[in-house]
Amino acid sequence: KPGWSFTDVLGIIQKATQIPAAIDTDVNAAALSEAMWGAGQDLANVVYFTIGTGIGGGCTVNGKPLHGLIHPEMGHMRIPHNRQTDPFNGICPFHQDCFEGLASGPAINARWGIPAESLPSDHPAWALEAEYIALALHNIICTHSPQKIILGGGVMQQAHLFPLIRHNVQTLLNNYVLS
Repeated sequence: KPGWSFTDVLGIIQKATQIPAAIDTDVNAAALSEAMWGAGQDLANVVYFTIGTGIGGGCTVNGKPLHGLIHPEMGHMRIPHNRQTDPFNGICPFHQDCFEGLASGPAINARWGIPAESLPSDHPAWALEAEYIALALHNIICTHSPQKIILGGGVMQQAHLFPLIRHNVQTLLNNYVLS
């Protein structure tokens, strides 16, 4: 933010409250909150996605938020994009057709010309949305092996999406032969 460069925000908060504090991303905070008090309670390894005006993901590993070289940008993971069935280019200013570029609320609006919350539950948008979400979850299952994936955000207010996503994920996982 303009004028805030090099401001010791954490120090100011700790001094004012006299309690330990930390700064992290909103999605890591959501993942940690879900693991501590919500749908991932008592699980060490949880992934939380918010799917709405953007797509972000947070992850806990052994009960702590995942950090590394950078914050994991799960919303920008690349997922298969079949341009024959979905010629939409995507809206991400960095990758066009990453997960966020294809499946966020603004992507739904740009592709169909209608906000997600105005689409009827039988609209073909939802089958495509469920497919893209399932592909992203498949990537997360294969790379992070979380005990639970929790989905939140405005787009996920569409309850009819959950069975479609589960079906697509199960179909993708059935393609594996474990030995």
